[in-house]
Amino acid sequence: MSNIIKSTFAFGLVAAAAVLTSTAGAEIHSKSQELVVMEARDLPEQAQTPGNSFFLHSDNTGSTYLYVEQQRGARLSVFDVTNPAHIKLVVSTPLATEGAFDFVRPLGGQEELVYFRDSQKEAVLDLRKAQRPVFRVISTVTDLGQAEPLGENGLLVTSQVHKYVPAIARDYQVIDTAASDPTQLVTVKDVKHRVTNDETGTTFLLGSNGLTVVRRLSVENNYKVSQMQTEGN
Repeated sequence: MSNIIKSTFAFGLVAAAAVLTSTAGAEIHSKSQELVVMEARDLPEQAQTPGNSFFLHSDNTGSTYLYVEQQRGARLSVFDVTNPAHIKLVVSTPLATEGAFDFVRPLGGQEELVYFRDSQKEAVLDLRKAQRPVFRVISTVTDLGQAEPLGENGLLVTSQVHKYVPAIARDYQVIDTAASDPTQLVTVKDVKHRVTNDETGTTFLLGSNGLTVVRRLSVENNYKVSQMQTEGN
């Protein structure tokens, strides 16, 4: 998954201070011109639907995708977040699954472990075609959270059932500290999950209003320069 760090717990980015009012439908820029906040209304329409879980995955072509569980497991939306300035919907597809589910952890480089909350069953999300992922429900009750790989096509698992631990919803505040007086840019309500792409410095927050994206322009620019240099060699 390249240099992506995943996190499924919520915590405050920084403490709140003064409030900056923004225009509906417009990105929020910090005075320092370092931070850009894109709320759900600035993203594709499907980003406005709340979800229970999400994760990032990078394929072998250099593209990065955000997979979001929505409508209590009835829908999976996939966003192309390779360029944080131009986030695109790849697919939003209905699922014939067993209710709300959580993405637990990667299984190798091409699969993601999925846990269904109500049935306590597990599944594997096949990512070999990153833009068209496929669910495979596991018929036995296992605990793949500690699964050990057996080559590329096998897993060694225990029979212990995975224990679901609900995430605690918290509000996040994004603060611009470069100004003489620290300025609150936005408050994101009821965030249960957060994930960051270290390559571009982009943080994704999944809250009650859907998806919020916090961009760091200096990191984005450095990554673009690095990519151009790599392609030139």
